[in-house]
Amino acid sequence: MASQLLPYITPGISDDLFKRLPGIPMSKREVRLLLISYLRLEPQSVVWDIGAGTGTIPVEIGLICPQCRIIAIERDEEVANLIRRNCDRFGVENVTVIEGNAPECLDSLKDAPNRVCIEGCRNIKTILQAVWKRLLPEGRIIATAANQGNLYAVSESFAELQVHHVEIVQSGLNRLETRGINQTFAAINPIFILSGEKIN
Repeated sequence: MASQLLPYITPGISDDLFKRLPGIPMSKREVRLLLISYLRLEPQSVVWDIGAGTGTIPVEIGLICPQCRIIAIERDEEVANLIRRNCDRFGVENVTVIEGNAPECLDSLKDAPNRVCIEGCRNIKTILQAVWKRLLPEGRIIATAANQGNLYAVSESFAELQVHHVEIVQSGLNRLETRGINQTFAAINPIFILSGEKIN
């Protein structure tokens, strides 16, 4: 589904089209494409995005899957408002922004998810345990890890929760950038993407 700002139906919105706040992380376009592909969305998925940051994932999903219901969870009021502004910017109407700390705020959510994306959260093990209880059978979960500690925590949690069909990929991406009079390839910070399924 295209918007006035973006005339395309394919995912992969240019990073510079999103409104930003200093210091607030944003999933880069190429990483976003990987995350969305591992979510394996269905036409009417209920998606929780925990630690939604700038809101790039909810906006992308909202555009490509207009029948999905997306819950963007962010603990900071200013950042939550940023997500709302980015949704408005792209005309996305199927995203609900929840201001709250995970996992405490998760019990208040009425709709259980069948897709969950957890991006760089603190207390990742506690959040994964709480999410797993609410995740519907045959649901998929994705968590990102930017450092060794989080990679270990997510891997250990996946084993404890008996996540099935686990896949792990590390992004290794470079972009051509102009620096001065030269063009050079600049690395995008690599992250690990861990995904799997809940059988029952």
